[in-house]
Amino acid sequence: MTDAAANPGLFLGQSNDGAAPQREILLWNRANRHGVIAGATGTGKTVTLQIMAQGFSDMGVPVFCADVKGDLSGISQVGAPNEKLIARAEGMGLTLTPKAAPTVFWDLYGQKGHPVRATVSEIGPLLMARMLDLNEVQEGVLTVAFHVADKEGLLLLDLDDLRSMLVYVAENAARIGREVGNVAPASIASIQRALLQLEQDGGDAFFGEPALKLTDMMRTSLDGRGQVNVLDSTRLMNSPRLYSAFLLWLMSELFEQLPEIGDPEKPRLVFFFDEAHLLFKDAPKPLLEKVEQVVRLIRSKGVGVYFITQNPADIPDSVLAQLGNRIQHALRAYTPADQRGLKAASESFRVNPAFDTKDAIQALGTGEALVSTLDEKGAPRVVSRTLIRPPDSRLGPATDAERAAVMASSPVKGVYDTVIDRESAEEVLAARHAASEAATPPEPKAPKAGRAPAAPKAPPAPKAPRKSNRQTPLEALTKSVLRTAGSTITRELLRGVLGGLKRR
Repeated sequence: MTDAAANPGLFLGQSNDGAAPQREILLWNRANRHGVIAGATGTGKTVTLQIMAQGFSDMGVPVFCADVKGDLSGISQVGAPNEKLIARAEGMGLTLTPKAAPTVFWDLYGQKGHPVRATVSEIGPLLMARMLDLNEVQEGVLTVAFHVADKEGLLLLDLDDLRSMLVYVAENAARIGREVGNVAPASIASIQRALLQLEQDGGDAFFGEPALKLTDMMRTSLDGRGQVNVLDSTRLMNSPRLYSAFLLWLMSELFEQLPEIGDPEKPRLVFFFDEAHLLFKDAPKPLLEKVEQVVRLIRSKGVGVYFITQNPADIPDSVLAQLGNRIQHALRAYTPADQRGLKAASESFRVNPAFDTKDAIQALGTGEALVSTLDEKGAPRVVSRTLIRPPDSRLGPATDAERAAVMASSPVKGVYDTVIDRESAEEVLAARHAASEAATPPEPKAPKAGRAPAAPKAPPAPKAPRKSNRQTPLEALTKSVLRTAGSTITRELLRGVLGGLKRR
């Protein structure tokens, strides 16, 4: 672990804008003032994130970061710098010491890291509505379900609990409607369909117990370095609303659980939010207000939040204004919208008379960035064109075998691997229903509609005496004449019918 007195800040790289090269650093005591890492795809944002994450770790600061493409996992492996990286380090007066960061892998699906879970109650109706993409009316009905569950002491742990709660609300809609407002059956049906879609996307793996404890992410290793928590998001990115809602929930939990400490000498935790535009895209106003509130107040809890996105214009102005430390990689401006984003990015920096900021952003090469961090007074420094330093850990992803080895030696191995299913809303409501059916006596079966009850059968009538079968001579003569006449008539009729069909 590095001594803050000997090293006052995180070394980002070297600028050559003035008469002499200058080291660009991020002050430890200003790192909780948040920041942004921006730039087009392939310009070096992930490498910058890796350098910063390992730098904070070396300082004893735990880090959380999302690995969207899978290549950030290389931070868990010792670096093997090539000649180009070694030459760059020597040009900065830097001696590379290849090493890996103490890493813990996490994964909402439990495949490439330890499972991450939260209960439905912890997520709350606002973020759950965001995950399910509900409209305002449906969100109101979901809020009613959460309210009834809290009022009646029903635990909402997983999606099955929430489904059972919605059924309970629908069955008691008249009573609940008189207390807290109308509950439309159509809205409940829409929520149930959205829950099914979330489950098919794999989101049900996130809800349940054991729920994540923040203390397991805020550890330091035996040598005093901060733990680097890497969330594998390669599959999670297929559900962008679940991704953004989870990260916002994690920030909110940090905000609610950590005590106030003001501006510390170094952050208590640094949080990197990759693909940050997903958090703000199509977000309702209440959600945006919550994000702004968390970002504004969480710094006094000693937490620094850094957003990674392609263009700073993806972040609302109310949030962007609170991001004091800025690293801007290259941007390309091919369309009018790109031109507006480029202009907004250039105007967000303190002007450097040595170059035009707008032109410099477009001319940056891979591994270069415009850097402006906060000084001791908390004011932004003049923007500098900076060559980013090489990392100490590996550039590129860890193999599956390497990832498995890291997980096998993890400090949280076995803590979250087994699901706990304790009694909650689903079981309680099922027991209530069974008790209600057992207490209700069976009703007599009613006769089927439209059919009168059967009358009692009358006793059989006495049989008449049997007559003799012997015919008289007159009866025999009459039957013989009739039989002969009938056969003749029948034969003539059949001949006429068949003959007519044959002629046609």
